[in-house]
Amino acid sequence: MLAPAACRSSGALIPARHIPDGAFALLRRRWRDVTAGSGFDPAAEPYRTRLVKLGRTAAGYRESMTPVGASLWPGLAFPSLVATPARLQTMARAYALPGTGLTGDASLGAAVAAGIDHYRERVYAADADQVGNWWNWQIGTPKKLLDAALLIGPHLTERQSGALRDAVDHFVPESLLDDYSGTSTAANRVDLCMVMLMRAIVGSDPEKAALAAAALSPVFPYVDEGDGFYRDGSFVQHTTIPYQGTYGASLLSGLAILFAVLRGSPWEITDPNRRNVFDMVERSFAPVVHDGLCMDLFSGRAVGREPYGDHKRGHAIASAILLLGEGLLGEGLLGEGLPGDGAPAAERARWQGMVKGWALRDVCTPMLKAAESSDLGFHARLSAILDDDTVPALEEPAGHRLLAMSARAVHRRPGWCAGLSMASDRIGHYEHGSGENLRGWHTGSGMLYWWAEGHGDQYSDSFWPTVDPYRLPGTTVSTRRLPDGVGEAWGDTCPPGRWVGGATDGMYATVGQHLNGLESTMEAFKSWLFLDDAVVCLGAGITSEDGVPVETIVDNRRTGAILTVEEREGWAHLEGHGGYVFPEGGGRPRTLREDRAGGPGGATRSYVTLWLDHGVDPRAAGYAYLLMPGAGLAETRARAADPGWARVLVNTARRQGVQVASLGITAVNFWNDGAAGGLAASAPCAVLVRESGDGTATLTVSDPRRDLEELTVTWDRPVAEVLHGHPLLTSASTGPKLTLTFGRLADQGGGSKTVTVRLRAQASGEAYQARRRMRG
Repeated sequence: MLAPAACRSSGALIPARHIPDGAFALLRRRWRDVTAGSGFDPAAEPYRTRLVKLGRTAAGYRESMTPVGASLWPGLAFPSLVATPARLQTMARAYALPGTGLTGDASLGAAVAAGIDHYRERVYAADADQVGNWWNWQIGTPKKLLDAALLIGPHLTERQSGALRDAVDHFVPESLLDDYSGTSTAANRVDLCMVMLMRAIVGSDPEKAALAAAALSPVFPYVDEGDGFYRDGSFVQHTTIPYQGTYGASLLSGLAILFAVLRGSPWEITDPNRRNVFDMVERSFAPVVHDGLCMDLFSGRAVGREPYGDHKRGHAIASAILLLGEGLLGEGLLGEGLPGDGAPAAERARWQGMVKGWALRDVCTPMLKAAESSDLGFHARLSAILDDDTVPALEEPAGHRLLAMSARAVHRRPGWCAGLSMASDRIGHYEHGSGENLRGWHTGSGMLYWWAEGHGDQYSDSFWPTVDPYRLPGTTVSTRRLPDGVGEAWGDTCPPGRWVGGATDGMYATVGQHLNGLESTMEAFKSWLFLDDAVVCLGAGITSEDGVPVETIVDNRRTGAILTVEEREGWAHLEGHGGYVFPEGGGRPRTLREDRAGGPGGATRSYVTLWLDHGVDPRAAGYAYLLMPGAGLAETRARAADPGWARVLVNTARRQGVQVASLGITAVNFWNDGAAGGLAASAPCAVLVRESGDGTATLTVSDPRRDLEELTVTWDRPVAEVLHGHPLLTSASTGPKLTLTFGRLADQGGGSKTVTVRLRAQASGEAYQARRRMRG
């Protein structure tokens, strides 16, 4: 614990006597401006209307508040850990914000104080026991109560304030920040630090303020396991769940608020590792946002909470990014012009352009309109960049992001985007908890999400309560019936398969998953090759003893569009969506058009499903098909008529490989050592080769199992020299064939390593002519 005479910030001791006068008054003002909203004209629209509405809502709460027993409002019975604190917070914001008609209203401030004290005495008491989810007692409820207390200021008497502080100390003792473990990690740790800081401001307690700042430090370093940020951009919460959505957005927002509130104070965050947070904006968060929505494969159990929740989570990330960039530049977010030390001007400009692009492309739930009812401060910041012609709206960059440590992949090309969700020995099949996402069983079985132009609501509009949970797009599943919430809660549903990941050169990728079904004997080897206008999908070694059929779901689109199937020619086309090509021997799809209902409101949505039936208890079944997002009917037919466009080199439980000569690409996922397509590997790995028209080629490898001390890859092509190696490349042999040996891949987190070579003149010329023939 901290000594009474000193307080600590980011590891430094600050004598209490050196705390300047007015330090906590400054923090209170900062807290109000950053969290309740500032930077707008309350007399201008839409702020005037929104603030008036806030005032009317608060007045209604004040009039209907009836403190009886453990309840403050009729219908909100004990313990009302969410609704009652939220109403008190709403009333306090109406008191603090201008233009509400209740700004600074003494009777409203007194009502909030009385409500806080009544709730504290009857529910959130210093001698009460936690009931239900710990999060409500340690984070959710104290954040709202302390926020309300800060906003009404002196209306909370010293007795009331002291009693509230005692209650918070009971549920959120300083010991919760002693160890970085359990429920005090990553996003939860940031929330606990925020509660500690709010508690410090309410009580003008420098020691708790110092503790709140210092206890953030374990959040900043990269991790190799468990909760937090990984160097490849992955973010994990609950040990096994990729979570840039809800938890990640909460973490980023919380840090942006804390950085802004504490900037220039005695407790300013100065840990040098805080720079990692800025880096994660573009490395971790930007890849998972598409046209304003946060992809559901990064949101755990939250996916089915509400329609268009993915857009809401994307907006939350956008809001946090703008606040983080603005506050750390020190451009007077709060009108004080304090010096900043974080995101430089060019970085901030990129962030603004990125968010502006998201906002302009999100036509399903327009970001600016949504901010009117959720966050006036965000609305003001977003409105400013939308009106600023010097800020260009940035497109999402084409390329591939393989987040190997969280078993996720995101692929972008002009006009479409795809996301792949996989389970592994370190990432769960799905997460359920608190009664949520009870049928998300197969989301980790290779679910392939994709969006073409105009499809921003494909998974937003009541998809999760209405889709067939056994037929999620891209997955291979046993149709064995499962009970709701099967498997351990909070994501503890990891299968044993370790070969999950792949190799990417930043533009293309070969990705694979050794899949073990959830609560099933089903096993499969799945591979995807991500290209410019298509994804090649392979499956092999599909085996099961469940006594039921096994299926691979080619797609399951929420649409009523026309589906055209040409079985003899091996293709299908879904109008307004895209095309599907089924090479000879790769299987032919079955189809279904149906309306499905689900969810609390009984929503009904139309679906078109294509799937491959592998039969009951298959032995070494397989499949091959091309997904062409956004393709027209003519494009689909033409691709099907060109069977050599993507040549399947091998498709077995030992190796899966594809060659696309027109792109100069050869890709092989080696489930075991072996050879295919002119490539050989000494151990399980992923290899991606791309030949360019300038006589060079790149060879990219990875160790998805994360266990290789040495890997040798041979390419049966004449190579003149290695142009660019890699620090882990221990030897290279050129000549009639290329042999590369890599060391210490085991501790690289499944990351890709690329080597660039110059081909011998004859070999490069032959390859160039072959590509011309394929294109011509």
